[in-house]
Amino acid sequence: MLEFILEVIFLTIVFKVSDNIKKKMVEYYKDNFREKTPPYAIFQAKEADTIITLYESGKAMFQGISADIDANIWVDLEKKINNKVININEGKEKKNKYKEELNLYYSMSTIGSDEVGTGDYFGPIVVTAAYVNKDKINLINDLGVKDSKKLTDEKILSIAPTLIKEIPYVSYILNNTDYNTYQNKGYNMNKIKAILHNKVLYELTHKEDYEYDRIVVDEFVYPRKYFEHISETKDKVTNIDFTTKAESKCASVAVASIISRYIFLKKIDELSNSLNLDIPKGANEIVDQVGKEIVEKYGFEKLNEIAKLNFKNTDKIKELM
Repeated sequence: MLEFILEVIFLTIVFKVSDNIKKKMVEYYKDNFREKTPPYAIFQAKEADTIITLYESGKAMFQGISADIDANIWVDLEKKINNKVININEGKEKKNKYKEELNLYYSMSTIGSDEVGTGDYFGPIVVTAAYVNKDKINLINDLGVKDSKKLTDEKILSIAPTLIKEIPYVSYILNNTDYNTYQNKGYNMNKIKAILHNKVLYELTHKEDYEYDRIVVDEFVYPRKYFEHISETKDKVTNIDFTTKAESKCASVAVASIISRYIFLKKIDELSNSLNLDIPKGANEIVDQVGKEIVEKYGFEKLNEIAKLNFKNTDKIKELM
């Protein structure tokens, strides 16, 4: 009877929030973040007896005895925001601000960093820092450089060798065995990314005496949290501009993104050849099926070498066996 009562009062409430609310939730709960974050989650936090998980998709999940109370705070806020009088100039102001940032970074010599592989079950995480002198901007534009997410793999394989030859850079490849070790120590994805970004930025800025105006990093986490993540690191780079959509605003970040993707694609090809299988990118159902084949041929322990075990794909592969 007691178990039945506990099941009734322990609530789980899930609903989708807007990007505006997502930002407010991150700010509100940031001091209560749990170190370990579920896959595809922006954060997981605990406040009193409620566990709050916010996913990248915008899905917010509240679990606990008072889940309904905590969830209603954001439901009510969402309603108020949706009912507000919209400023017709708001969109124009945002567009103008975005254009200003574009002009700002593309008229400067910058160092920027970006990572690839954090959303892929198979393959490593590759982080690159690149230095783009403003004299190289014409070369960058002629090659058609932009955010690697907007380029085909074929285009990246075509232009990356030129960038590697012409642009100073430092890359770091985090293999899956080391990634899984970090995860077992309780490091979430954002902490791992922060450590690796700091590593390549520090190495590049101390490689030569480059003349640069700004160091730019895509804001994948609040700056305060970024520096918390690297607090135990001895050598730090702290003079950073954090900005959203940095790949499309800053040439050095775009270059770093492309070089990282290029290295990642090469590593996936190497993995495919070594296993005599076509290793897919991403974390979809095709990945689960290929994972099953790998386990059948090489044993489950092989996944520790080639996959990110904390992804949900691991459980799905087990279910397929």
